[in-house]
Amino acid sequence: MLLWISFIICTLIIFYGGNNLSKYGDIIAENTGIGRTWVGLVIVASVTSLPELITGISSVTFVKVPEIAVGDVLGSCIFNLLILGFVGFFYKGASISYQTHHGNILGACFNIILLILVSLGLFLQSYIFPIGWIGVYTILIIFTYFMAIRFVYLYEKRELQKIITERAKELKYKGISLKKAIFKYVFNAILVIIAASILPKIGKELAGVTNLGQIFVGNIFIAFSTSLPELVVSISALRLKAVDLAIGNLLGSNLFNIIILAVDDLFFTKGPLLSFVSKNHLIPALFSILMISIIIIGILYRTEKKKILLAWDSLLIIIIYLLNLMILYNLR
Repeated sequence: MLLWISFIICTLIIFYGGNNLSKYGDIIAENTGIGRTWVGLVIVASVTSLPELITGISSVTFVKVPEIAVGDVLGSCIFNLLILGFVGFFYKGASISYQTHHGNILGACFNIILLILVSLGLFLQSYIFPIGWIGVYTILIIFTYFMAIRFVYLYEKRELQKIITERAKELKYKGISLKKAIFKYVFNAILVIIAASILPKIGKELAGVTNLGQIFVGNIFIAFSTSLPELVVSISALRLKAVDLAIGNLLGSNLFNIIILAVDDLFFTKGPLLSFVSKNHLIPALFSILMISIIIIGILYRTEKKKILLAWDSLLIIIIYLLNLMILYNLR
């Protein structure tokens, strides 16, 4: 019971801190003149992924549970995509994909590339060519991530300048100084760091007490907790009818999540990180690729009306997540 109470407390702290981090990160962007679409992809996405970063580093350095680190990252990726399907409940009228700009397909494609690199690393565990103690996939992930940011930035600068300008006016904050925003940002970042650094130890003990295993606990419980900031930001963005901000944040968070694996690999000095974990992590990685593919199809097909509470693509995403959950539970 004490373990579950500790887990809930850490989750609530991450929920609170993550919500405020996104808000004050946006205010900082406004006061410094940084475009909000860029903020959604880089600053907001990296900020909402801060719990995964701290949890991963803590898992591989202090608690020595690489399964939790990898499970949290891949579980957060697939949970972010579930959020994309789930938030359809909060958006009335047309489907989410119908309101989404084609520019998000670029970010989705880079998501698939990064997940394929991770999947190959997991599948070819004993054949990975190490560079020092890290896997060659770490270098490829870092290169691909920065290439993705560069490509998306150039695309938006060329095609979406008008939308960026309108969005900047739409989300304008007033009465909060840059100094106050920075102070609040740092304060909430510290809260998230403290809570996220405790999570791996709680996850390790929960895995032992419940007999669910570190892979299942990392992919489901820890991933749920560390993905709460993305959920908060996405729902808030949809309430503002800023669909591209919501989807851009989720896809951007997934990009950042994968580079977290590269960072974890740098801190894990025993050897290539993906060579020390179970191949069962392939399940959420492959299912994430499947879900992103459906998102791309939905954006291109552009179903205008929801015939039920959810559009067909959102419903499929939820079904695939539940299938992923069932398989991981049976493999625990």
